[in-house]
Amino acid sequence: MNDSHADTAIEGQTTSSLRPEASLSEVQRSIRLREGSFFSRFLAFLGPGFLVAVGYMDPGNWATSIAGGSEFGYTLLTAVLLSSLMAILLQALCARLAIATGEDLAQACRNRYSKPVAVILWLLAEIAIVATDLAEVIGTAIGLQLLFGLPLVWGVVVTALDVFLILYLQSRGFRWIEAFVAAMILIIALCFVGELLLAQPSFAAIAVGLLPTPEIVTHERMLYLALGILGATVMPHNLYLHTGILQTRAYGQSTAQRREAIGFATLDSTIALGFAFLVNAAILILAAAAFYSAGTGSVEDLTDAHALLAPLLGASIAPILFAVALLASGLSSTVTATLAGQIVMQGFLALRISPVLRRLVTRGIAIVPAAAMIILYGEKGAAELLVMSQVVLSLQLPFAVVPLVMFSADSQRMGALRAPIWMLALATLIAVLIIGLNAKLVYDVAFGGALAP
Repeated sequence: MNDSHADTAIEGQTTSSLRPEASLSEVQRSIRLREGSFFSRFLAFLGPGFLVAVGYMDPGNWATSIAGGSEFGYTLLTAVLLSSLMAILLQALCARLAIATGEDLAQACRNRYSKPVAVILWLLAEIAIVATDLAEVIGTAIGLQLLFGLPLVWGVVVTALDVFLILYLQSRGFRWIEAFVAAMILIIALCFVGELLLAQPSFAAIAVGLLPTPEIVTHERMLYLALGILGATVMPHNLYLHTGILQTRAYGQSTAQRREAIGFATLDSTIALGFAFLVNAAILILAAAAFYSAGTGSVEDLTDAHALLAPLLGASIAPILFAVALLASGLSSTVTATLAGQIVMQGFLALRISPVLRRLVTRGIAIVPAAAMIILYGEKGAAELLVMSQVVLSLQLPFAVVPLVMFSADSQRMGALRAPIWMLALATLIAVLIIGLNAKLVYDVAFGGALAP
């Protein structure tokens, strides 16, 4: 960028004053851009992609990937790959929309749709965030139980205390939040490297699993799990999150400066999501190598998966690595769900409430059904709720993807930074595919019982 640090700071203040309604206004344009080499300029944009990526490896991903790997071996690796490619393209559109317009996706919906439509989209976005938070509550509670023996119900209650962790990180600056999430991702990755070294999966089977097969669409149970993987990977709240947190960067306002900012933001999210794909693939590969190969049948319960790892892999450290990675996943994904909730509420409603209250409300809505299912049905109920939450996310996805694609194609708003035709065509194809697969899933569940393993 050509801006000096002083000019950037002044520019940030001016933009903030022009957009008092901006989501996350307390950190709006708070991260200055660097001058110098390509790498030093790119470093200023490195971070938001990893906040987005952590949502692609949250506990909901674990449940669907472990269920898919244990039941169908490596076959659903193609669902993980295709979902990740879809995510990379959609998050690239998010970066373009955010930087070209200075709006997040929620603000864009509020500004361009009628109030009734915007309210409906807000409610659907809130449902998606609750489903996301539900998976994080259960996953974190299971991680606490596996590591420290804390009863699952009490673990669910303890997760409400993470609000203080988030508030502390926010008080230190947005870079601290990004650093915390990046550290958690590194822990998850290292744990799974260790797991895969112990599992010794078949590389030939992995290569075959990455190739598409028609059976994924024709087999009802496989489609259900594939859509669970899709919902756990291309998550609706991540589209709102990415467009909001990019406003923390004090990028320049000329077309050339914003074009470069779009390039850096896209590179950041592509690298982060590529890394998330490797982690998600590792989860499914571990389940296929450890459970499917041993003939254990479908494993959806994370607690069962943890208990089976030691005898199947012959190493006592395997379940410890699993539990540590699960807890790191739950802790880090709570941060992004909180930020997404704040962006959605402020963007759609222009309503500002205390971050503490926002977090407690969101977490409370997730805690009640999680605790109720555990009390009524035990750990099995929690496992089923975990997978179901990811399918709910998939069903909510079109209501975020379609506006994103429409806004990105709007030449009046986007101007010279409008998305290229090939990108819009692929994004439209993705939206149509998601809608079509969701319609088939609803039909199968209504008339064929696709939920049963």
